[in-house]
Amino acid sequence: MDRRTIHHGVTDSTSERAFAALEDGTASHGDVHVAESQTAGRGRLGREWSSPPGGDLYASMVLLPQPPGWHPAGLTMAVGLGVLRGLERLGAAGLRLEWPNDVVDAGGAKLAGIIVESRGFRQDAPHYIAGFGVNVTRTEFSPELLAERPVTSLALCNVDADAERALDEILVELDAALTQLDAAPHILCSAFVERAGMYEHDVEVTQADTTLRGRLLGLDLDEGLTLASEDGAQVVISLEHVSALRHV
Repeated sequence: MDRRTIHHGVTDSTSERAFAALEDGTASHGDVHVAESQTAGRGRLGREWSSPPGGDLYASMVLLPQPPGWHPAGLTMAVGLGVLRGLERLGAAGLRLEWPNDVVDAGGAKLAGIIVESRGFRQDAPHYIAGFGVNVTRTEFSPELLAERPVTSLALCNVDADAERALDEILVELDAALTQLDAAPHILCSAFVERAGMYEHDVEVTQADTTLRGRLLGLDLDEGLTLASEDGAQVVISLEHVSALRHV
């Protein structure tokens, strides 16, 4: 993939800069917008992404695939796998994925987050912005952030790396995961479930105000999640309706 890296220093959000480039017609497939810090970094569901200066990675990639584009859940899984595998290339061990967009360590502390967005989506000209943030060098976090959940960094995982090297390794694996999304989405789904540690395990699925429990039997982009309920019946849940998926 041809790629340009656009450095912003301090900016509102790398994803906003990527969207601005799309709007003014200067964006190309594979462009990566990178910042030293963000004043309005965000995660899933509009949550703030802590983005202070000091060496962590804040990046967003422009993706302009051939029509009709990619399945949103499949793309999020591909980006998650790409980020996780890139961090493993740096030497991080014991990592796993949390649905739909977090990379965590063996103890469940958050190391990286992913957000995939599209605005004014058209099937004849699909576009996505894949944003990802990785805690690279930080060893201390604000009490407000720690109150939400455990957090870690590459440094705390005993990985000696900087943001530039982390980005390089992640991009290699992102390209590979996107190729797999095109060529073999069923393999991508299996890899995601495996790296989330959920296959044949009891899980809890949230859909709007409804929560279901069962043993996860499979995940398919078209069919959705297949669960074995407590009474032995199989239940299929469309991915578009899944807001949370976690171990029980």
